[in-house]
Amino acid sequence: MLPLLCFCHRYDLLSLYFLLQSCPATQPSMLNVHLVPHTHDDVGWLKTVDQYYYGDRNDIQHAGVQYILDSVLEQLLADPTRRFIYVETAFFFRWWRQQDSATRKAVTMLVNEGRLEFVNGGWCMSDEATTHYSAVIDQMTLGLRFLNDTFGACGRPRVAWHIDPFGHAREHASMFAQMGYDGFFFGRLDYQDKARRIRDKDMEMVWRASESLTPPTADLFTGVLPNGYNPPAGFCWDQSCNDPPIRDDPNLEDYNVDNVVKRFIEIANDQAKMYRTNHIIMTMGSDFQYENANLWYKNMDKLIRYVNAKVRSKVNVLYSTPSCYLQGLHQANLTWSVKMDDFFPYADGPHDFWTGYFTSRPALKRYERLSNSLLQVCNQLEVLGGPNSRKGPYGEGDSDTLQEAMSVAQHHDAVSGTEKQHVANDYAKRLARGWAHCETLVSNALATLSSWEAPREYCLSLNISVCPATENSYKFFLTVYNPLSRMVSWPVRLPVNGSDYMVLQPHGQVLDSQVSLIMAASSIMVSHCYAIKRSVRIFVSSLLKGTQEVGFQPGLIQPFFFVPQFIRVTFDPDTGLMNSLTNLETKQKIQLMQNFYWYNASDGNSADSNQPSGAYIFRPNSSTPIIVSQTAKTYTLKNSVVQEVQQEFSPWVSQVVRLYWGSRELELEWTVGPIPVEDSLGKEVITRLDTNINSSGYFYTDSNGREMLERRKDFRPTWDLKQSEPVAGNYYPINSRIYIKDKVNQLTAVTDRSQGASSLQDGSLEIMLHRRLLYDDVRGVGEPLSEPGDDNKGLVVRGRLLLALTPPKDAADIHRPLAEALVLEPLLAFQTGELHPNTILEFSGLQASLPPAVHLLTLSQWDQESVLLRLEHQFQVTESPTNSQPVTVSSAHSFSWAGTQHIESRLGIKSDPKYCAHPVTNKTFHSDQNISSRQ
Repeated sequence: MLPLLCFCHRYDLLSLYFLLQSCPATQPSMLNVHLVPHTHDDVGWLKTVDQYYYGDRNDIQHAGVQYILDSVLEQLLADPTRRFIYVETAFFFRWWRQQDSATRKAVTMLVNEGRLEFVNGGWCMSDEATTHYSAVIDQMTLGLRFLNDTFGACGRPRVAWHIDPFGHAREHASMFAQMGYDGFFFGRLDYQDKARRIRDKDMEMVWRASESLTPPTADLFTGVLPNGYNPPAGFCWDQSCNDPPIRDDPNLEDYNVDNVVKRFIEIANDQAKMYRTNHIIMTMGSDFQYENANLWYKNMDKLIRYVNAKVRSKVNVLYSTPSCYLQGLHQANLTWSVKMDDFFPYADGPHDFWTGYFTSRPALKRYERLSNSLLQVCNQLEVLGGPNSRKGPYGEGDSDTLQEAMSVAQHHDAVSGTEKQHVANDYAKRLARGWAHCETLVSNALATLSSWEAPREYCLSLNISVCPATENSYKFFLTVYNPLSRMVSWPVRLPVNGSDYMVLQPHGQVLDSQVSLIMAASSIMVSHCYAIKRSVRIFVSSLLKGTQEVGFQPGLIQPFFFVPQFIRVTFDPDTGLMNSLTNLETKQKIQLMQNFYWYNASDGNSADSNQPSGAYIFRPNSSTPIIVSQTAKTYTLKNSVVQEVQQEFSPWVSQVVRLYWGSRELELEWTVGPIPVEDSLGKEVITRLDTNINSSGYFYTDSNGREMLERRKDFRPTWDLKQSEPVAGNYYPINSRIYIKDKVNQLTAVTDRSQGASSLQDGSLEIMLHRRLLYDDVRGVGEPLSEPGDDNKGLVVRGRLLLALTPPKDAADIHRPLAEALVLEPLLAFQTGELHPNTILEFSGLQASLPPAVHLLTLSQWDQESVLLRLEHQFQVTESPTNSQPVTVSSAHSFSWAGTQHIESRLGIKSDPKYCAHPVTNKTFHSDQNISSRQ
């Protein structure tokens, strides 16, 4: 797999030298305690982004980011020894825009001197379980570019800092390593893992974050912070804390310097027992702290002065930053253990597994995924359409609004689904505003590329069969834009009011289409649109007269099956459920039973624990889920385009099993909700696929949509697990897919959003689809996860799974393109009226399809004269005999626009006419099972 093609940065040696020279002196013969003043500012959680910045709604939580930055600046300028780190560029960017030139000059001086250090540097501190790697790269690019443009090399972060996300993904570490970070620090890991690491003094390690990249390309020094991200007990001096200040007037009765120094030295020595060098780090701050920074710095000044006065204590306290701490570790010249898996799932107690948020707020998770797809389309068409795309016949449009909304949505309390309901609504509103700006840009670009300026409509409710442009017109034009760099065949389903239509392709050929009645007595037209790589194609659809409707046929009396071309699916005539799946090409057949179940969510009233299920925590009352129904009421549809079985399991659970002609995958379109809670039982709804595959307790999940990781039931690679929650403790995040296999068969399920999933029995896969809970899980959000929906009766969610049955050696050649196509879906735009005679009906931004192994990850406008191009080799090493091999791509021969604009390569490779997409590269770093830390 190619080194990840992200916004890579390397520091010029002069800036790096001065940055390290700015680190305070340490004492080789003493225990050096690095105090790191910091604030953790969530980009939305209990309050919206705006409310947090301005300090609004303090009845919910007292927090005002603008006042934090104001106060910290004043205190840093007051004493040159003081340090501070800042993380969330989304907030800093907003604050910076409001400052005068004198303030900006002062801040720049602090950054250049290393007294104010940016860490992480992304627009937000992204979630690691529910984010797709492409969206993470984009939000990191947005933040890092601002810091680079504003402060140059001195402002670029050297350390990744993920102190609050609820578990840590290997792909995130791989991305950080390839972006050039020197280290990675986080605060949360499983309580059993932490106990083992403390015992073995293994709190710091080298994380080898990719099996595809030759070490040290994806190796990253990684440290676990001792107190999460909080200060040591008794040493919080924020206005939100109750710890006593240092009272250093000996004439007062409550003089406490000796006691404070004694306690601090004891804490420091105890912490040192967990780590291997004479350097330890203490995070001095927490959520939204330093609004009155004087309280912190006045007491830390005293702490440093009085502890350092105790020379015989052998403890040296200093203001520091993560980069300076990392420098101390590097100078120790030790070797470190190697971590090769990830840090999921995370639990902070025996019955407290943070695996519910993998699925929480499934509609928001889907909206975020669709927004990512639109953003990539918007970025591409901004390049292909040129300046007219930003200002054209439809008005002024931009991609920046959606880019910022998407970057905020990557926050670990956004797409994760762990925010309050009004904050989730605000995230969705921001995305919707971004959609509107992008739709204008897309319309302008399409008008430029097609030379047709008729009004365009975008049907945003096709998932519920609503599209005025197609329902109210006898004739309409459909523009399909394919954002992928290869040809795709994409089924298009449109609501119409006629009974039969003729669909013409751009060159006049008739495209097969069918109109069918759906259950609500309206009609759906189904057709397959073939879209070539990076292309615009316009199709014409016209109503025909004198035709007869074809609808669903109710009831199942005889055994029935699908055999369109490549796949055979059979159903039990008595239950209406699937019972087998056959790949006709490879002559594979498995038993396949699929149904829907729900776990009864714990209310916290049990003998084992008082922990309820909530937005974060998944804790079922029983390991045995409750089946929704043993049978399904069924309706069948067969025509030349698609075959369907619609299954009704209950008033709140239904599904369409769908197979298109020519498809090698089976589509399951599920609808769940509103989840009933009148019985006072919270419910966590799953679908389960039971097969006769001999999976032997193993299953495989993706890491942020990129590399696959092996999982094993009731097992952790780096410690002896004592399993206390047999269901929740075996759940893992899936961003795009999960599979089980044996020597003969592999069944892969590809998802359309991030979800939680597992394999609790051999041959079985289960995926959590929806959750509705009645209790808060006591992790801070302060309300149950019970989304109201439009009618306050509960949220209805619809989604898709794609199933592929393949030989294991060929599976990646199928599931990687499938997952790619679900992340980057074609854009549909509709027009009515008469076609302009000079309309260009077809356009492609590529002269030829890129090789299957190469994914054009990013094409966006970098500035007025250059574009940002990212390529990646998307296959993991050894997973495909053909597509895991190195590939060479020529930009001059591939991109039809390459000669018109300068290409900015932010890839970690030179901006050369040829890009070598190779699964193996080298970086200077010696490594074995014991690895030296690096600077």
